[in-house]
Order: sequence, then C-alpha cells, then structure tokens
Amino acid sequence: MKRYYIAYGSNINIHRMRDRCPTAELLGTAMLKGWELMFKRSMTGAYLTLEEKPGGSVPVVIWSVSAEDEQKLDRCEGYPVCYYKRKIRLEYEGISTGKMRTVRGFTYIMPEGREYGIPSDRYMDICLTGYRTFEFDKRLLYEARRESTRRMIRSMRWSVYDFKR
Repeated sequence: MKRYYIAYGSNINIHRMRDRCPTAELLGTAMLKGWELMFKRSMTGAYLTLEEKPGGSVPVVIWSVSAEDEQKLDRCEGYPVCYYKRKIRLEYEGISTGKMRTVRGFTYIMPEGREYGIPSDRYMDICLTGYRTFEFDKRLLYEARRESTRRMIRSMRWSVYDFKR
C-alpha cells in the first residue's frame, strides 16, 4: 500500500531520495502553509525540521512511498527518537500533469523541545541541490540557518547567565 510522504529537507534532493528509497515515486510540489523551517540538533548534527508559524510557508515535495520505503525513511530519520511523524493534508501540483490534487500525507518533525543548531555545509549543500532542482527560493534555507543560529546563541546566553547566578 502506498502512502504520501511530504519532504522538506534533504529528501527533496532527488539523488538522496533515490538512494534511500529507489521505488519512491515523485508526485509533485506544494507550499505547506502555516509552517517555517528551523535547524535543530540531534546526536549526529543539526537538521531541518518544521515549526508551526502563522503566515509561514515551506516548499515541499510529495513522494508516493511503499511500506518498505517508509521503513527505510524511519531508520534514516531516526524515528521515533529524533523525529516523530505528523499527518498533514495539503494540495499539491502534479509534476507530470500540472493538475492540483489534495492528499493526506505524513512528514517527520523534531520534538519541539530540541535545541536549535547550525547545519553542516554538506547538509546545506544537499538541501540546496534539491531547492535548485525544484526552483524553490533558497533564501528560505539561509533564513532558517540564520534564525536557528540566533535562537541557539540566545539560549546559550541564558544558560551562561543562569550558571553564574
């Protein structure tokens, strides 16, 4: 049985997704309304996640994945420890037809309490390649990195201040 996977980070990179899930089918693209991108830390680095934000918008790619593909994605994304799954309903534009279609898909989101972080250059490049492929506005990635860095530094200042008390 196929499911709809909503990708917003490194899995919008077609080459990366083909390595992870060779049977996944690229269906289309969409703008996910009410969300923003942020980088948060895990045990192996800082990676993209979604945070709810009124008025926000994140470009996404919709994939059709098999149960086996989803299991591979679960392992790659560190589900359920690093990310949890969330079902989202959205309208996307088909790659081959250009027609609009509404689906209910799943995406991976880091727990809200995770610390913000700075992504590696390699991870940024993987994401930027996907953004270029689909002609998404790459300024969104750079803004997410800037804002995540700002929030990380702000939390560090509070930690230092609290420690001195």
